[in-house]
Amino acid sequence: MPHAMSAAGPAVDGHPGDVLVRLRSSLPNLQPAEQRVAHVVISDPASSAHLSITGLAEQAATSVATVARFARKVGFNGYPELRIALAGAAAREDVLGVNGRQPPAELDESASLADIVSSIVHHETRALQETAEHLQLGAAQAAVDAISAASRVDIFGIGASGAVADDFRQKLHRIGRIAFSWNEIHAASTAASLLASGNVAIGISHSGATVDTVEPLTRAHEAGATTIAITNFDGSPLTKSADIVLTTAARETTFRSGATASRTAQLAVVDILFVAIARQNLAASTEALSKTHDAVTGRRLAASRGVDSRGRV
Repeated sequence: MPHAMSAAGPAVDGHPGDVLVRLRSSLPNLQPAEQRVAHVVISDPASSAHLSITGLAEQAATSVATVARFARKVGFNGYPELRIALAGAAAREDVLGVNGRQPPAELDESASLADIVSSIVHHETRALQETAEHLQLGAAQAAVDAISAASRVDIFGIGASGAVADDFRQKLHRIGRIAFSWNEIHAASTAASLLASGNVAIGISHSGATVDTVEPLTRAHEAGATTIAITNFDGSPLTKSADIVLTTAARETTFRSGATASRTAQLAVVDILFVAIARQNLAASTEALSKTHDAVTGRRLAASRGVDSRGRV
């Protein structure tokens, strides 16, 4: 079913960097040969912008017709428009210092610790910035309204996304919301089958193709719950059963896939939703946060509360 609201915008709108975010988000919707073209231009937009359509086809081991079809599929009138957009994106990447800070696809024993720190922090920062730039506020507001009105919220995620699901569940609990997180398929499927109208189900998956997240969200949708997908790829399987789609914009490589930038971007979306939900009833949220804070403060060691072991400040 077509989802009601999506966080992705048109490929040619906004600043030049939009084309790279859009290309990464569109990967699941492309045919294998078109995906090869996408990977070539995403990995090196500057060089790709200087290639003729024949040159790019050769680089991607495909045909000129496939490159032309790829350009139209990602929102351009033809290859010349795509080249111009890639040149603009490459210039922006250069100004932002992205080129030269690419994280290694695999472990690189020659990289210094300083190089690792610079690369990881830079790309996590970019994931946050690009996610914020491309988050559709209408879709985010629809998610906030649905969660705020829900009698129950179930959140599904596996692995790194499961940790994000747990974080969101804990946050919602702290403001008095009934919420559950599930990271095991049998428990997730059971919970999803019991949902109904008035409930909200949230699936979190960077790829949007994790079966153990896709299946519970699909089951929840069929049961009548309002469904929300948080994923990096608009059009991925997870979005097919989602009423609302929120897309992140994390850049992943083989070694870092699912471990750092994607989780950082997901946590940012979760925090945005949480604060917006809490602000809808600020007095009640503040009171709940105060109560939950007081409930655990006594579990801290004295020294961590600004008091030494003898009770002195």
